[in-house]
Amino acid sequence: MNHNYHHGDLKNALIRAGIELLSREGVQALTLRSVAKQAGVSHAAPYAHFADKQALIAAIAAAGYATLYAQLATAQTARGDALERLYATADAYLQFALDEPDHFKITFSGVVEAEKDYPDYVEQSRRCFALVVALVADCQADGVIVSGDTQLIAVSIWSCMHGFVHLWLANQLPSALLSRYAIPELLRMHLTRVVPFATRRPE
Repeated sequence: MNHNYHHGDLKNALIRAGIELLSREGVQALTLRSVAKQAGVSHAAPYAHFADKQALIAAIAAAGYATLYAQLATAQTARGDALERLYATADAYLQFALDEPDHFKITFSGVVEAEKDYPDYVEQSRRCFALVVALVADCQADGVIVSGDTQLIAVSIWSCMHGFVHLWLANQLPSALLSRYAIPELLRMHLTRVVPFATRRPE
């Protein structure tokens, strides 16, 4: 058994082991015992951090949201107006899925039960959505997006990005389009058709 973990490393190692198991064998194969084996630690080790399987799944999803938030927040520092930051945010969302497809799928899989019992998961999810809401508000202030319910528009934009990425991960995008456009370019074109711009944006 490998016990050479520094403080805090074990939890992250267990989360990574859980991601690997979920992507390879699915939720049914995930147990604290199987994750311990995957991580190369004793069967009892996971209980120092997770009460049960659901707590581990919630931690995996929370870690996914935290990674996504960091990438979206970095995109918000991009130079340019609010519209360019919107496009940069979409690029960052796509990049997370490209870099961590398994973690992306698990984060948004809906397998976390009793969400309110896992405040970190709820908070990480809330932070990501709040970031998109703030970006929509900036776009509205700049006159780029029509006035209206900011949260509703943010949901539309998130749905647009998320649906596109899931279609791409599932190899469901038309090959004819993929042969003509790069994935980031396709996503931007998709956004121009969904976002309620105050004026029609150029293609």
